Amino acid sequence: MSPSPATVLARAVVEALLGAGVRQVVLAPGSRNAPLSFALHDAAEAGAVDLHTRIDERTGAFLALGMAKTSRRPVAVVTTSGTAAANLHPAVLEAAHTGIPLVVITADRPARLRGTIANQTTDQVGLYGPAVVTAADVVEPADIAEGLAGIVRGPVHLNVQLDEPLVPDGRWVPDVVLPEDEPWERGEAHRLESGPRTVVVAGDDAGPSARVLAQDAGWPLLAEPTSGARNGPNVIRGYRLLLGTDLGARIERAVVVGTPTLSRPVQRLLARDGLEVVVNRPRGTWSDRPHPVTFEHDGPFTVAHPDGSAWLEEWKGADDRLCGRIDELVAAEDGLTPYEVAAEVHAAVPDHGLLLVGASNPIRDLDLMAGAYPVGGRRLVIANRGLAGIDGTLSTALGALLGRPHTTRAIAYVGDVTFLHDLTGLVTGTTEARPDLTIVVANDDGGSIFATLEQGDPVHAEGFDKLFGTPHGVDLEALCTGLRIPHWRVHDRAELAQALAHPNGGIEVIEARVRRDNRREIDERIRSLARA
Repeated sequence: MSPSPATVLARAVVEALLGAGVRQVVLAPGSRNAPLSFALHDAAEAGAVDLHTRIDERTGAFLALGMAKTSRRPVAVVTTSGTAAANLHPAVLEAAHTGIPLVVITADRPARLRGTIANQTTDQVGLYGPAVVTAADVVEPADIAEGLAGIVRGPVHLNVQLDEPLVPDGRWVPDVVLPEDEPWERGEAHRLESGPRTVVVAGDDAGPSARVLAQDAGWPLLAEPTSGARNGPNVIRGYRLLLGTDLGARIERAVVVGTPTLSRPVQRLLARDGLEVVVNRPRGTWSDRPHPVTFEHDGPFTVAHPDGSAWLEEWKGADDRLCGRIDELVAAEDGLTPYEVAAEVHAAVPDHGLLLVGASNPIRDLDLMAGAYPVGGRRLVIANRGLAGIDGTLSTALGALLGRPHTTRAIAYVGDVTFLHDLTGLVTGTTEARPDLTIVVANDDGGSIFATLEQGDPVHAEGFDKLFGTPHGVDLEALCTGLRIPHWRVHDRAELAQALAHPNGGIEVIEARVRRDNRREIDERIRSLARA
């Protein structure tokens, strides 16, 4: 008996994925996507793909995103029709803004049911709009190539029309020659002249070329934690604060690599009148910079001649003095501070380790407290900085670990709101792998990031908690118990260091209880140290 049209189409989709280099697929269960599910199961049984199943499409998409971030190859996520398809949108947007090759496959009813009240039927054609590089409404195998055409540049979408019957009548073995791995493309190097007082700004995913440029030229390196360049002797840990001093005012040129979105001082620097801004064009759907650009290049930069050490040594001396004062201030505080949490997490990442950092305060606290890692340790620090949302952070961490199997130790460092936002990411079936991941939750019972912004000014205190602080009072230990995840609550730096030093394997949670009521006051005192 010949297989049904839906089975034939589903198997063609899976063969096309294999031919495009997909080796990891995340599946969310459903009825309409059953032909795809059976085809993927057969491919997994044949050893062609690793198949991961998740009950929540939103977190499943972020799991796929994490795998794509660290494996540097396309990963697919497959859902049924209706709201299931809509739940992929946050991860699609994040992938779009970072150029991650996420393959989104949504099952759909046949076209004759569109515009009717048929169950779970909505308009899924073009659902993700300009967030995907290419998209196709797949009716027959010939349509698949159109949807996969943009896979090297970012997320793509296959909306697959599947008609009944939805189950196969036998097993199948894919017949595909697997392509060789291809690295993400990098352009040729452009040589810069020395001369102007220059800093290298390394934003998210800048890569080691930013560090090499700074060292070769003798320039200060202002590197975000997720830049992949925060190592070596030129790193300026307290750059955000020093940009507001005389040193910052004397900068004549900034060489920007990656996507720096973490701090307002950097954005103010790059928008300054008269500053020469040389940039490397980043990956992602929106790659234009939000500030004037003097020169743009698609590849890395080199320097003709080093500038000498005086400019760099001036920055390093100021940085050493400032960071010494910051560390003294933090150590003198009563109780565990979020800055100490960041410092201990940073110190706990070993060679070949992986650290996923959540948005809001954790990434900024790490930026302030983390010194440079030694060159050659191959530690990987990542975050979802495309749109800097808190969606799917735990799932991204788990996916990142699954996409980087040689990782020696994996840590996710998040705030309590971020943790609560992705609890379903910790719900894994009994047949699914539960990799070794330590989740450190800096719990201040709400959104303390807003206390450091304009909204946290005391003049707005009356409505702050209702509108921004959002205290929740959730018992994280009870949640972890229900999820059958080990939980430790720590109250000081020594306890945190001890917990981090003795991982127990599997997924575990370390809850670091910190205050929120004094967050704005401590931040202001830290900023004042740069003016001392």
